[in-house]
Amino acid sequence: MLRSTFDRLVSYVGLLIAAVLLVVAGLAFWGQSFATGTVRDQLAAQRITMPVAAAMAGLSDADKAALTPFAGQPLDNGDAAKAYADHYIQAHMNASSGGKTYAEVSGVCNAAKKADPTMAQDATKQACDLRETLFMGDTLRSMLLTAYAFGTIGKIAFWGFVATGLAGLGMLVLSVLGLGHARRAGEAVVGAPVVIANRTEA
Repeated sequence: MLRSTFDRLVSYVGLLIAAVLLVVAGLAFWGQSFATGTVRDQLAAQRITMPVAAAMAGLSDADKAALTPFAGQPLDNGDAAKAYADHYIQAHMNASSGGKTYAEVSGVCNAAKKADPTMAQDATKQACDLRETLFMGDTLRSMLLTAYAFGTIGKIAFWGFVATGLAGLGMLVLSVLGLGHARRAGEAVVGAPVVIANRTEA
């Protein structure tokens, strides 16, 4: 097979691969833009402002450290949503319930209501009020952590866009160089020995 023919075949395959990679890069960029934009718009619509130092009183050092980078900022991205869900809402839920979950408090409420159907006792009312509070807290945390998950998917899509975009451009350059080499190959045959002219040493 002529070297020029071989180079053209390899270069055309390279061009096809480059086209596929660039299409994938475009889709990854679209996915990143969609995920990031949707998370930003949906969170911004809630008009939540991240707590400032005064609102962090009573929180653990770990909670404060997670919230401080976002202090006073609008909650409009996945990282802020996770920090608010795990280190502010969850911290207050744990403080009010003594670390009990919604399911555990719900069991206490149901048992108390069986013994006190009219909820005449303060203990019954407090247990059921706490259940409602934890339910709302878990619901909000679920929404925020879902936003965090989609925000993370957006980040992954962005790096996928970078990787496939660079790979596609690199393959495109190599394919163009291969076509250029094919034009210079002339009648050379693949696998033929290369003759190097003898040079006389000075």
